[in-house]
Amino acid sequence: MQSSRKWMFACLCMLMVVLTACGGGGQTAAGNGAAEAAAPTESAAKPAESAGPVKVVWWHAMSGELGGVVDELVKQFNDSQDEVEVEAVFQGTYDESLNKLKTAMGSGTGPTMIQTYEIGSRFMIDSGAITPMQQFIDGESYDVSHLEENILGYYTFDDRLYSMPFNTSNPILYYNKDAFKKAGLDPENPPTTYEEVEKAAKTLTEGSMTGGSFAIYGWFMEQLLANQGAELLNNSNGRAGMADQAQLGAPAAVSTLEWWKKMVDEGTMLNLGRKTDDTKKAFAAGQVAMTLDSTASLRGIVQAAEGKFEVGTAPLPKPTAADADKGGVVVGGASLWILNDRPEEEQQAAWKFIKFLAEPKTQAYWHVNTGYFPITKEAYNEDLVKENLKKYPQFQTAIDQLHGTELTPATQGAVMGVFPEARQLTETAIEEALTGAAKPQDALDRASAEITQKIQEYNSTVAQ
Repeated sequence: MQSSRKWMFACLCMLMVVLTACGGGGQTAAGNGAAEAAAPTESAAKPAESAGPVKVVWWHAMSGELGGVVDELVKQFNDSQDEVEVEAVFQGTYDESLNKLKTAMGSGTGPTMIQTYEIGSRFMIDSGAITPMQQFIDGESYDVSHLEENILGYYTFDDRLYSMPFNTSNPILYYNKDAFKKAGLDPENPPTTYEEVEKAAKTLTEGSMTGGSFAIYGWFMEQLLANQGAELLNNSNGRAGMADQAQLGAPAAVSTLEWWKKMVDEGTMLNLGRKTDDTKKAFAAGQVAMTLDSTASLRGIVQAAEGKFEVGTAPLPKPTAADADKGGVVVGGASLWILNDRPEEEQQAAWKFIKFLAEPKTQAYWHVNTGYFPITKEAYNEDLVKENLKKYPQFQTAIDQLHGTELTPATQGAVMGVFPEARQLTETAIEEALTGAAKPQDALDRASAEITQKIQEYNSTVAQ
């Protein structure tokens, strides 16, 4: 039975390698059995003795400056002790890295640990290839109370933490304070509702400046739904059981897309396509006065505007003021997973490195040099973080938004094994609506049906 199930999942892995070609978050509670069945026994949570440094290979997807920060953290860890030696290996984008892992599964050529984007979580659990982080936590009674609950929530299923959050972000509204002043708007009172954003965009649109631009990014739609307490999938977003129906055609999504389309049709919101880099450039150039982007982009956005205008930040807008106490944001980014086909001592060595990454000083360094949230609460007490917050006070918006979010199935995030494909289908629907190729309801209904089909095909390959 076990060998049959592994054969089925190996086939699924090969299928997913062919299908996956996108970017994008997800998980659920129903797949716990798959991970536990193939996971090592509780002895994996007990330290093993070794004669020399234990080699840990870490596959990651951090390129450019982010990759440099990763290398520095690895160096700090390796220099701090002589029991574990970590080798960080860049594997390309999140999709490329995960596809390489799928190819390596069962061959013994994979890493000790891997950084996987949040929407790959359902697949990682169902693969049976990982040791749940909870096993190591329970093995030494590791205290997780110092970690951010709203970040841990995404990667927790049936009260078990499956991976350790690493790079975490959520979206906020960026706006040009100087443009607000010039248009007679209060730069210290940014819009917080759909109606207020629409009115501000109208007022700001003048001459060479347009009110705003939101990239056609599925993550933004997911966030705007969660921010009003709406769930993307059935079965409590796939957290009370395997989701088998997408809910993209529900009223919350349709009204959100209609609001977005209305501004585009009126010329107060530019449609610059799917790349957030394009909206960032337009914002920095003073072409648009408002945009949505990740909190991880904050430092770059502020620096790009230096000498030209002051950048303001505001929480993700909600449909109405009456929705103020509803919903919240879902964390994005990626987490760290330990593979269960590696020797016990190697898994324990990876756990030691992961604990180092969660330390306040390490998280302070990571946060200040990347813009990602610290996952450790105590990091905010570090002088490095305090000084950074003085330099970039706009980040307080992100902190308040994270801490102000109540964990519910909507804000924990949707969970499905085909999330990358689902996100691309969502983006296609948005694109069709904004360009007038289809009505919002029709575009979202079509995408929802396709996502549902893909979810059900995926579910049929996973043993229940």
